[in-house]
Amino acid sequence: MKETSYAAGKLPHAELSRLLAAYTHSTAKDLIVPPSLGEDAAVIDFGDRYLVVKTDPITFATDSIGSYAVHVNANDIAAMGATPRFFLSTVLLPTGAATPQRVEAIFRSIHTAATSLGIVFCGGHTEITHGIDRPIVIGQMLGEVEPEQLVRSSGLRPGDDLILTKGMGIEATAIIARDKREDLLKRGYTSSRIDRCADFLSDPGISAVRDAQVATQAGRVTAMHDPTEGGVATGLYELASASDVGLDINGDALLLMEETDQLCAEYGLDPLGIISSGAMLIGTDPASTEDIVHALARAGIAASPIGRVCEKNFGLQISHRGTRSALPYFATDEITRLFST
Repeated sequence: MKETSYAAGKLPHAELSRLLAAYTHSTAKDLIVPPSLGEDAAVIDFGDRYLVVKTDPITFATDSIGSYAVHVNANDIAAMGATPRFFLSTVLLPTGAATPQRVEAIFRSIHTAATSLGIVFCGGHTEITHGIDRPIVIGQMLGEVEPEQLVRSSGLRPGDDLILTKGMGIEATAIIARDKREDLLKRGYTSSRIDRCADFLSDPGISAVRDAQVATQAGRVTAMHDPTEGGVATGLYELASASDVGLDINGDALLLMEETDQLCAEYGLDPLGIISSGAMLIGTDPASTEDIVHALARAGIAASPIGRVCEKNFGLQISHRGTRSALPYFATDEITRLFST
């Protein structure tokens, strides 16, 4: 009998939780944060400070693949309250397409992104290999944090507020504009409009490191998580799972830029479930919410309180214009529907 295979994207939450429980348990006392659903990175006790480590790949075709790899890994380090310090990369290139120009462009992209964040690009591995049709960059980021400043996805408590920075679908907006340019031109979009959407990679940008730093300096942050594949909805599910809580989300407060809203409507995609690197979900003590939102605004980062943490039995609910329903769940990122048709 033929085995069924998973769809593209993240493993289903239930399956990932099962595998982590079966194969990653450890009695090591210096492993402060072991692998678990919703946690952005592992944390290891190094005495006077914690080492925070993360690996994440970039597998889709993009001319900014090196920069992507740096930023998505740095975001996960920052979501733990840590400072990203050192970056390594495994660069896999397809045979027949590993031109000197392409290889140098990837290295240049990594260097530029790392330098912009004060990160040292310190090594890795580069290989031309069979079996792939595009470059793949697998990043490994090392960061550090003082023990008392560590932030975990599992830190939410009933009564906490939730803040969203920048907005939903920042990364998706850039991907759609870059990969569907010709189709968008046929649909009547101007070149300048498409260019503006494609530039979402840098403005507002897919880095959320500054978001995390400003928030933790401005008030009491109880949890953070950067929503990537599966969008803000999946990020909220992962936060709630890690903290074992319920969430009451105000859907009318979710930040959504006009360009993102328009592109999602054009292709029938739900902004809640579309890849959203560049945003940060922040749990806060209610006494700190206003201070954190104002500090983010002074730093030029849009932010909005989007809901409240509840007891687990409340479930995960979202309200729109006074009507409450279950928070939608996306088994795969909405953007995969766009490229599977």
